[in-house]
Amino acid sequence: MNTIALNDTHAPGRQALSMKAILAIGFLAAFTILLIWRASVLETRLIRESEEPALIDKPAPNFSASTLDGQTVSLADFRGQKNVVVSFWASWCGPCKLEMPNLIKFYKTNHNPSSDFEILAISIDEDTKDAADFAAAQKLNFPVLLDPRQRVAKSYEVEGIPTLFVIDKTGKIIYGHQGFDMAMEYQLSRELGIKQKKAAEGASDGDASH
Repeated sequence: MNTIALNDTHAPGRQALSMKAILAIGFLAAFTILLIWRASVLETRLIRESEEPALIDKPAPNFSASTLDGQTVSLADFRGQKNVVVSFWASWCGPCKLEMPNLIKFYKTNHNPSSDFEILAISIDEDTKDAADFAAAQKLNFPVLLDPRQRVAKSYEVEGIPTLFVIDKTGKIIYGHQGFDMAMEYQLSRELGIKQKKAAEGASDGDASH
């Protein structure tokens, strides 16, 4: 009798422990699946960002768009005269906010009225006021074009922002990148044939010392 009573007493305890173990295993499995899913999404995103846009080495689609001050700028205006850097962005885009200061710095350092390149920053903001406010706050020093219906962006097959293209004087896209690129200034210098000033100054100092 006592033995039966003891067995009856401990049976619920063993059942309760088994249920806790099952719940713990289920939670661990769900957590593991979540981690694997997030890692897969991140990996896919990084792969997509590292891929070159499909338009590389192809003729750049022509476009015309209004600037913040109401003027109209066309890509054809630069054909045979200047290389063009086209940057697609939006005021709500976090990576764009990281890229813009570097683009501003690059333009300030390397551009002058006689430069053979121009930067066109194309905003895909639906509200042009958002684009204007962002441009004013960031003190953008290059032309800002408006593409509220994303017609230009679609013609360039832009799938994410920021996306940047370099178009040569013949109208061919020679470089493209989607996502924030920490080496953007170096890449632009290389594609536009601009010698980095620090390197040039270092070489000059070395020549002078001899």
